[in-house]
Amino acid sequence: MRDGARFLLESAENQLPLVPADRAQTRWIHQLGTLRNALDRLDALEEEWHATQDGLPRGTEAFETALAEHHAECWSYLDDWATHGHAIGEINTAVKRAPSSRSRPPAARPAPATTGRSTMARR
Repeated sequence: MRDGARFLLESAENQLPLVPADRAQTRWIHQLGTLRNALDRLDALEEEWHATQDGLPRGTEAFETALAEHHAECWSYLDDWATHGHAIGEINTAVKRAPSSRSRPPAARPAPATTGRSTMARR
């Protein structure tokens, strides 16, 4: 799951410079930083948990207590994602709705209708 979250976060960070100034939200930089920090902390907590669980026999009270403590430590970082994760979608939407320099050229205008009279300048 975190690999997918990291991919989405990196995509948003890459898209951020492409957001037109009139659509950008100043809070996005803070929110992306919060999300990155949360992922980093979750990774660190996961490593700590693997080291802890290796020393505890499964099914024991000590194991269950350590697992509960691990989950409790993770909740605030998961909450950060629940609170700020929508910024990723907002950034993507802002980029997708931005006018592109590669957009279609304006449609050619039809030539004005002639009335049968010459359009040459008269002397």
